[in-house]
Amino acid sequence: MKTLLSLAAVAALSLSAPMAMAQNVAIVNGKPVPMSRVDMLASQLAKSGRPVNDEVRQQIKEEVIAREVFIQEAQKRGLAASADYKAQLELARQTILIRELFADFQKKNPVTDAELKAEYDQFVAANGGKEYKARHILVEKEDEAQAVLASLKKGDKFEDLAKKLSKDPGSGANGGDLDWANPSNYVPEFSAAMVKLEKGQTSTEAVKSQFGWHIIRVDDVRDAKLPSFDEVKPQISQQMTQQKLAKFQSDLREKASVK
Repeated sequence: MKTLLSLAAVAALSLSAPMAMAQNVAIVNGKPVPMSRVDMLASQLAKSGRPVNDEVRQQIKEEVIAREVFIQEAQKRGLAASADYKAQLELARQTILIRELFADFQKKNPVTDAELKAEYDQFVAANGGKEYKARHILVEKEDEAQAVLASLKKGDKFEDLAKKLSKDPGSGANGGDLDWANPSNYVPEFSAAMVKLEKGQTSTEAVKSQFGWHIIRVDDVRDAKLPSFDEVKPQISQQMTQQKLAKFQSDLREKASVK
């Protein structure tokens, strides 16, 4: 009878040992290190976009084992009881919990296709229509602007005057060139004067704005070239997701009682 019991015990041990090892990545100084730690790190890597193949998973296992060795040594030295460790642990706990809160909000409040399309339609409405390839000469005073207009009437080249006189450092060095842009990109006074000009036409009067006095020339006009919805959908989604999260954070802060 004792022999049968001994054989049964040996058989049970032989069956349970592989199962225990399957649950643990290793046993370090007698302490089992659960495989769940490897799974967690592998999951984090996968979320970051890095593929987790057999080689990477083996590296993760070595990392988990090394961490356990270091943790055990730190605990031997009593570092887990230090005030500095406890303070850092609390900060880490807060960071992880806040990250989980934001992830939970985004999971439950995704940006819908309808919201994305509505945002795109607003973008099209604001940037559609015509685009203008314009130049300008910017000066500080009205009498300076009148002098520029007089020089242009005499036949002086617009580009040369822009390089010499324009106070706009960006366009001045390029002969006043503002490149292609939608009228909404400019201050209202500038846009209103620009859209009245035909291709190749220069303003006959100086235009005053918050920046000074402008002499404007339109070199070309074309229909606005806008990206399709599918082309910009990922960018719009990312932007609106961040906007939703920022509003969620702001709302929580405003509702909180802080004394």
